[in-house]
Amino acid sequence: MAYFCNSRIVLIFGVLVFAFQSCKEQEKVEQKTVEKKVEYEMYTPSEMATFMNAMYAYNVQLKQQIIKGETPVVMPLDLMKMHTAEMSNGHGRTPVWNSFVNVFIEAQQSVADTLSNVDLKERYNDAINNCLACHKTECTGPIPKIKKLLIQ
Repeated sequence: MAYFCNSRIVLIFGVLVFAFQSCKEQEKVEQKTVEKKVEYEMYTPSEMATFMNAMYAYNVQLKQQIIKGETPVVMPLDLMKMHTAEMSNGHGRTPVWNSFVNVFIEAQQSVADTLSNVDLKERYNDAINNCLACHKTECTGPIPKIKKLLIQ
C-alpha cells in the first residue's frame, strides 16, 4: 500500500509540475508579442500637380474678376513650366497631351490680352474648355472641379 501512496504522490506532483510548466510557457509567448508601429507615407504632389493646383487657384480668381467686370492684365504663372514639370507617377507627355498644351497656353494668355476683340467671358471659357478637353483624354480625375470654373 505504501507503494500505491508513493505512486499517487509522484503522479500528482508530476501533473502539478506539468500544469505550472504549461502556464509559464504561455506567459512567455504573450510577453514576446511586439506591437507593429504603422508608418504612414505622406503624399507629395508632383511638379505638374502643384502647377495644376496653382492654375486652378489663378482661374478661380480670374473668374471672380470677370464676374465683377474687371479686366485681368497679368498672367502671374509661367505657363512654359507645363513643358518641363515632372508628371505624376504613371503619366507622361503623350502626343495627345502635347497637342493640347500649346493650345491651352495660347488660350490662357488670350484671357489677359487687352487688345482682343473677343468677349472676355468667351476667351476665359475657351481656356477652361481647353482644360476640359485635355483632361477628358489624359487625366480625368479633376473634370468636376474644372467644370466649376466655367462662367455660365
